[in-house]
Amino acid sequence: MLPVLYRIQRTPHYHTGSTWCIYPTYDYAHPLSDALEGVTHSLCDVSFEDHRPLYDWFLNQLDVPCHPQQIEFARLKLTYTVLSKRKLRLLVADHRVSGWDDPRMPTLAGMRRRGYTPESIRSFCDGIGVSKRETTIEIARLEHSIREDLNVRAPRALAVLRPLRVVIENYPEGQVEELEAINNPEDASAGTRKLPFSRVLYIERDDFMVTPPKGYYRLAPGKEVRLRYGYLVTCTGYDEQDGEIREVRVRYDPETRGGNAPDGRRVQGTIHWVSAAHAVPAELRLYSALFSVPEPDMAEDFVAHFNPQSLEVLRGCQVEPSLAAAKPGDRFQFERNGYFCADLDHAPGAPVFNRIVTLRDTWAKQQQRGK
Repeated sequence: MLPVLYRIQRTPHYHTGSTWCIYPTYDYAHPLSDALEGVTHSLCDVSFEDHRPLYDWFLNQLDVPCHPQQIEFARLKLTYTVLSKRKLRLLVADHRVSGWDDPRMPTLAGMRRRGYTPESIRSFCDGIGVSKRETTIEIARLEHSIREDLNVRAPRALAVLRPLRVVIENYPEGQVEELEAINNPEDASAGTRKLPFSRVLYIERDDFMVTPPKGYYRLAPGKEVRLRYGYLVTCTGYDEQDGEIREVRVRYDPETRGGNAPDGRRVQGTIHWVSAAHAVPAELRLYSALFSVPEPDMAEDFVAHFNPQSLEVLRGCQVEPSLAAAKPGDRFQFERNGYFCADLDHAPGAPVFNRIVTLRDTWAKQQQRGK
């Protein structure tokens, strides 16, 4: 019995309408289009292994310019996501994501918008290799490849995600200094940049605690920390309203410019900051796992495990002034916060950055080990 070559369907097509009613089967169109396009190796999912005899049979019966070779291998599956186009289409149709280029989507358009580099994806694929065995790869391996690549190529910048106002009581009002900051410690040719420093700063809200636990090396009453590229400061007080810290007051040691004390005293904590008078307000989009379970494909209803916290939008973030000149697609390491990419929505006066991947958080790991 000969294989089926065509199907006849008298149903309007969503592209061509009623122009055609005869459609080639996939098993026939696949080898024919490969041969006509000069494909040498047709790489397929292992589910097509049973179709290979038919693939070869068609090519042997037809007068075609070449005979491609079909090779099957296991699909590259990742934890906490789905790769099926049918399932991804449901997420788009249900408006759970903004489109096929949503930075959470495992599509090339989504990865590009998120800020993944081609080199990091190639490195990831080289590391896991090619196999016929069906396996699921931890997404942490992909994130590791991205961090390794961006660590050597992404310029550093200072950005405060959840700002807390800090006033340096003994710093002269109206004075502004320019501090020198390293653009990339992994690349000496990247040079340095100037950071404005003034009496009023913003720091991360998590970098201050009134009653810190043991092992907390950030700012607290009576505690001294190092401001990145700046001075050593000691907390002298804070203002609280309705249970929320509104402002922190500190005194700086003018002899410690650059972060080193002439008397040799050691300070363990270093925190980042931006000058309040020079900071640029920005929107930051923090992306995390698309699903709440490692293998949503195995669930009867995969949509039920969609992670509603997979996107957190932070407005009112404060970034250093050099980032005002960023262009869509530019990548940076926001020190202590992660790697970020200027989004397609990024515009002069309204910067928008996507978090590509986080950095390792030593404090968070210490807390986890303590539980």
